[in-house]
Amino acid sequence: MSERPLSAVVLAAGEGTRMRSSRPKPLHMLCGRPLVLHVIDALSELDLERVVVVVGHGAERVTKTLQDLAPAGLMVDFVEQRVQRGTGDAVSVALTVFPDEDDDGDIIVLPGDTPLLRPPTLAGLVRAHRSGDVAATVLTAVLDDPTGYGRVVRDAKDNRVAAIVEHADATAEERAIDEINTSIYCFRRNLLAPALRRLSPENAQGEYYLTDVIEVLRTAGHKVVAVTVEDPAEALGVNDRLQLANAEAVLRGRINRRWMLEGVTMVDPSRTYIDATVALEADVRLLPGTILEGRTTISAGAVVGPDVHLVDTLVGERAVVENTVSRGAEIGDDCQVGPFAYLRPGTRLAAGAKAGTFVELKNADIGAGSKVPHLSYVGDAEVGAGVNLGASTITANYDGVDKHRTRIGDDVHTSIHTSLVAPVELGDGSETGAGAVVTHDVPPGRLVKGVPARDSRAAGPKSREDGANDPDPGGD
Repeated sequence: MSERPLSAVVLAAGEGTRMRSSRPKPLHMLCGRPLVLHVIDALSELDLERVVVVVGHGAERVTKTLQDLAPAGLMVDFVEQRVQRGTGDAVSVALTVFPDEDDDGDIIVLPGDTPLLRPPTLAGLVRAHRSGDVAATVLTAVLDDPTGYGRVVRDAKDNRVAAIVEHADATAEERAIDEINTSIYCFRRNLLAPALRRLSPENAQGEYYLTDVIEVLRTAGHKVVAVTVEDPAEALGVNDRLQLANAEAVLRGRINRRWMLEGVTMVDPSRTYIDATVALEADVRLLPGTILEGRTTISAGAVVGPDVHLVDTLVGERAVVENTVSRGAEIGDDCQVGPFAYLRPGTRLAAGAKAGTFVELKNADIGAGSKVPHLSYVGDAEVGAGVNLGASTITANYDGVDKHRTRIGDDVHTSIHTSLVAPVELGDGSETGAGAVVTHDVPPGRLVKGVPARDSRAAGPKSREDGANDPDPGGD
């Protein structure tokens, strides 16, 4: 097989008017990643010399997004198609990046709106192209309803591709053809450039069609062949919100299948939504209504759900998270979260900690084995180990101008309806009485009561177990 250099051109310049959005079409999200990045991911099995992305509508936003999120180690060049004059013109613009049009390399051209394309499919396209030593190889698909797609017209003598006719320009006989062009090609680059110069905009759209290159090459006596994709879904493009939703459903099915085969249990895959950016370990159990987004990572043995929404959240081994919303939080090993908890960015629960029913945590460090069992808000706080915060304990961290931190030492116990007015510190082993409003630091081992809270006595030895025998009810 040929060892010619291989490059790729991704066409992402279109406005996508049918999306009815101010967001450029390539940047619409699909399973947590922009549409065009799924296309670039499909190039992962190819040894590419360079990748060129043609941008146009929203060029700066598309370029910046790809620069920030493109796979590590992949060098991407950008070229702008300033005037939208069709796919043939877009490829002509892309070729200006290449220094020598006579270079005998191969080039893959693919649209930026085919997110279901798989890496093995592109690898197979390149193998077929090189093994046949042809001018161009077209990836085709057979659809039950080919409406809207260009039809592949084959030569009656050798059954090779003779031409591709866009739907708008096709005759009734040609529209009856069910083999469609996926708009994905592999070309000999030194033959592509001169063929592009022979294109004409004399068609229904008044554009330079890349599809016309096939007929130009055939007329010049070059061989053009086709490879038919086994799964027609890979060929589906995204041009409107309905097609975006359909593509998302297919991609989510693939993602769920992959994780189940790697040892993740999903009680109801149809109600489990996992972004492409999420990482899971074996023996994770996901219950119905689970939504995992962003850079969420869940470790072995954790149980998540039902009805949990995690964004950019780390979940430790054997943790149990139910009926919870979490963004930018860290949940340690053996933690218990929920039901009906809200973890906001900057929250960290150490091993064995608990954030219980109707608890909200924000930018708070909860120490090992500490419990915030119910009806509490802890924000901008540092909570030590072995702490139990009684029901309706809150940190009043905002004075109307600035936010302040609360520091709670180890083995502290607060009774129900305690308000900690920051900045304030509770020393190790200290306690509060029911309804206390703490406005000053509490020394270690002391008990404070009242409004404002005053030192009452040294805190006694803790005989209670998770709130048992607690003279101030409300603990866990």
